[in-house]
Amino acid sequence: MTVSLGEEIMLLSLDDETGAAKGETAARWGVAAGMLLELVMAGRVTVRGGRVEVFDPTPTGDALLDGRLDRLTRWVHETSSSRKVVAWLTRDHAKGSQDVVDSLVARGLVTEEKHRALGVFPVRRYPEADGTVERELRARLAAAVLEGAEPDARTTALVALVHATGMHPQAFPGLPKKQVDPRMAEIAEGHWAGVSVREAIRNLQAAITAVTMVTVLTVVS
Repeated sequence: MTVSLGEEIMLLSLDDETGAAKGETAARWGVAAGMLLELVMAGRVTVRGGRVEVFDPTPTGDALLDGRLDRLTRWVHETSSSRKVVAWLTRDHAKGSQDVVDSLVARGLVTEEKHRALGVFPVRRYPEADGTVERELRARLAAAVLEGAEPDARTTALVALVHATGMHPQAFPGLPKKQVDPRMAEIAEGHWAGVSVREAIRNLQAAITAVTMVTVLTVVS
């Protein structure tokens, strides 16, 4: 089963047993960036100079990606004067994450459980239903980061997103950051991806740094 980068980020984030998101804020930014990068890799979108443009609005045939593409196309038309990557991630990260979770449920990879916290507040959790896809993606990550295997373009993109969002604990539970960080940085900056993807990765990394910094400053203040 082929899943998108956004779905892979979400699978790494969700606790297999409880279904709660670990590092939820980082995961939301990672999911939004992952979906955008997926559209770059599909030849539908360009991301450069800190801005996002729709290159080809033709549907990809994937319902999740096409939903993002349609939403992005409408946003670009509405905001012709400012199409900054940061603005798009800020706009899309909450809805995009929910759409990705819904897709994982529809694919049968996680199941949705509903209950009320303190008997009042509605809470949804998404424990694992089928772990085959997550095991495969974790194996890919381990091969590239821990074993030195040369990653393909998709694995490079995933590693770059995990590195940019600081999701090392979710991707490599139990391992110290210093053990995986240098190799992840090497992959993110390496030659494994094409020029347009490398440029998009650099732009998205900068955008994620900017939005997460704003989030931290807001919480502190």
